[in-house]
Amino acid sequence: MNISEVSALAQRVNENISRVIVDKEKEVGLIITALICGGHVLLDDVPGTGKTVTSRALARSLSCDFRRIQFTPDLLPSDITGMSIFNQKTGDFEFRPGPAFTNVLLADEINRATPRTQSALLECMEERQITADGETRPLAEPFFVIATQNPVESSGAFPLPEAQLDRFLFRLSLGYPDAEGEMEMMERFINASPLEELRPVASAEEIIAAREACRKVEVSEPVRRYMTLLTDATRRAAEVSLGVSPRGLLWLMRASQVYAAVSGREYVLPDDVKALVPAVFTHRIICSFGQSAAGSASRVVSDVLAAVPVPTEETRA
Repeated sequence: MNISEVSALAQRVNENISRVIVDKEKEVGLIITALICGGHVLLDDVPGTGKTVTSRALARSLSCDFRRIQFTPDLLPSDITGMSIFNQKTGDFEFRPGPAFTNVLLADEINRATPRTQSALLECMEERQITADGETRPLAEPFFVIATQNPVESSGAFPLPEAQLDRFLFRLSLGYPDAEGEMEMMERFINASPLEELRPVASAEEIIAAREACRKVEVSEPVRRYMTLLTDATRRAAEVSLGVSPRGLLWLMRASQVYAAVSGREYVLPDDVKALVPAVFTHRIICSFGQSAAGSASRVVSDVLAAVPVPTEETRA
């Protein structure tokens, strides 16, 4: 697969999802970028903004296996990973795979589960494998987690630990559509749900091939240095107690390669990096005066982008 085919694939999936989700091409584009990149996405927004519908529209656009888990306080780790069950006929224990053995996993309201259950996803998301009963089982590729959470409701919710947040490539907010967008949304849903009419427009093999093609996208030395300076600046900010990790820097580089390929280019521009930094960095920053200040982390990212000089020389070799 070449770069133009990667761009066409992403456009095809985006247009298919846009038949259901109104006026969110940018956010959907980032979700597709994460899918091709091999990262995961956390949709962090108030109820009713289309988080679950967007996830289901993506799943219906792919000819891949899809499973959904409704996270609740009584959910157990084995409800995600699977467990061994005794078979009376054979006299042996047989492993019954959990819903994590899929291609696209929707973790709905992930912050409603206990930290113990949330941690069951750590190995899945980072290493693409599950260890249960002393045996490690690989997950199918692609493996993509799209999780949702409600940031304004704290009753019965457990904040995601930093280690879990760092596994997500992007944290995105869909937000409310404007008045014209809501009028169009009502027009689409007045007689039936367009979600039920979606058909797959991409296969698992195409996603994997696109991922391989994007690894060949050039990231020049000035652009790599720009990424490094941005990352280091988050750690040096006075109001920050924990800046962006090396894992976050590597994900920024990988995502920028995919973002450039989706735009039809074989090389990364500083503008690609600037477009991705808020979604990659914000959830990885902890401000000195508390975790709850997401808005403060956003301001740190804005200040860093304004302070670090953008490479002006030609970024292609």
